[in-house]
Amino acid sequence: MMQVRKAKFEDAEQIANIHIESWKSTYKDLIDEQDLSNITLENRIALWETILKAPVNGQIALVIENEHSELVGFISGGKERTKKYNYDGEIYAVYLLDRYQRKGYGSRLLQRFAEEMHKHEYHSLLVWILTRNPSADFYRKFGAAPVEAEEVTIGQGTYEETAYGWENLSELVSQFKIS
Repeated sequence: MMQVRKAKFEDAEQIANIHIESWKSTYKDLIDEQDLSNITLENRIALWETILKAPVNGQIALVIENEHSELVGFISGGKERTKKYNYDGEIYAVYLLDRYQRKGYGSRLLQRFAEEMHKHEYHSLLVWILTRNPSADFYRKFGAAPVEAEEVTIGQGTYEETAYGWENLSELVSQFKIS
């Protein structure tokens, strides 16, 4: 049975591995190979150790485990970073290993994250994804609406990202209570 829990410092290396594996599989057809291979395990481990040791921006990080208690995905976020939009919360990263996608793991992660953010008195939520990423359907399924698109640099390349948002976080949380 899948289980979502708060990420711990000891999870940093596993989160980094999931981050890289999912990054490469999700974006292999969306980002040039040289830009895709730009991230290293060492950098990701250092990043996640830092995040988990001393979260900033009220950052929340959750992991999801499969029935064998192995980490298979994560989600993290906190305060909306740009302050350009009328949203107070933001999903910074959400990654799930390919073999666990479309099996309810992503929905469960989003549910628990939305509940955590709501508990910490966030009222709205934004997530940025590459515009051509088919995962946009996942967010739209839960009521996220496109907010804005802008160019982002990844490695040497420039790509378009679209922000999707939930203006009312309570509505997102209540969707899970119904289902």
